[in-house]
Amino acid sequence: MDIIKRNNIRVTGNPNAEQTLVFSHGFGLDQGCFSKVTPAFENNYKIVLYDNVGAGKADIQAFSPKRYEFISGYVTDVADILQALENQHVTFIGHSVSGITGLLASIHYPELIQKLILLGSSPRYLDDPKNGYTGGFNHHTLNSFFDAMENNYHAWASGFSKLAMRNENRPELAAAFAQSLQTIRPDIAILVAKAIFYLDHREELHKVTVPTLVVQTANDIAVPPVVSEYLEAHIPNSRRTKVQTEGHFPQISAPKEVIAAIQSFL
Repeated sequence: MDIIKRNNIRVTGNPNAEQTLVFSHGFGLDQGCFSKVTPAFENNYKIVLYDNVGAGKADIQAFSPKRYEFISGYVTDVADILQALENQHVTFIGHSVSGITGLLASIHYPELIQKLILLGSSPRYLDDPKNGYTGGFNHHTLNSFFDAMENNYHAWASGFSKLAMRNENRPELAAAFAQSLQTIRPDIAILVAKAIFYLDHREELHKVTVPTLVVQTANDIAVPPVVSEYLEAHIPNSRRTKVQTEGHFPQISAPKEVIAAIQSFL
């Protein structure tokens, strides 16, 4: 019960289904970001949704800077959740950083996850020119990024939400994301953002043993197309698909395309 409360876990869909879909949101969001996707699967799958600690309605008392200074804390949370629910035949659908936490959980706890779907995920956001890797950010950009967060978090959230969401003809999407960002305690947001943007799990990719789908969007400020190509090239038994929408949040801006991609993979 503590884990259910900690992560505000919600189980919906078909309770008798043999297969389970676990949806995990990215930074600045909560489980509600999948609200336009999950109904398509409710008849045939058990569906698990949860909030990452520090976001949504997860137990704020469970947040520990020591535990979540690196994303390994969230990897352990994924394992806790899956072990507590004892679901079989799990497909883990992780958006953004949660794709990588699911990927790492599949490596360290191989019995828990049977398939992976990485939705706008990256193994490293920083460029690594020495090794010919493009992540999309350099140190100067990230320093400016975190300075802006620390100087005026709410102003940063308003500006960043527009860049990340894109879809300028639908400003309500960026406004909703800005509101979601602003519900997070600034100190938590900054610590988690640093854990995300400074991660590097390229060396883990070859260890993945489950079928994996990499989903790429256009004009994604956080994950350029070359990153999804890198994932496909370095994860065994993986394939990549593109959804025709801009921005970092295809489950919000193009849910029908995301549904079709998931259905095709399943």
